[in-house]
Amino acid sequence: MADDEVTAQLTSLRRSIDNIDAALIHMLAERFKATQQVGTLKAEHGLPPADPEREKRQIARLRGLAEEAHLDPAFAEKWFNFVVAEVIHHHEQIASGHR
Repeated sequence: MADDEVTAQLTSLRRSIDNIDAALIHMLAERFKATQQVGTLKAEHGLPPADPEREKRQIARLRGLAEEAHLDPAFAEKWFNFVVAEVIHHHEQIASGHR
């Protein structure tokens, strides 16, 4: 394959990756909008910021989805744990009156 063809393929693939990254950022923003609403509702009703039972169910669900999608389930779990840690931090801030 000629260098120009390789460069063109790389450019095309990277453009697709960039589009996917942009979509992921927008989806995460939407997810955090929803979790902020959850945090507000929990704070208004004196509920704890974390819900370990729901987190366990979500991990199991996401691991299954990852397997179906041929994505490493351990990676999916790490991603989820990272996101949940940030969500809990936000919920704690909301509960303490700091937004």
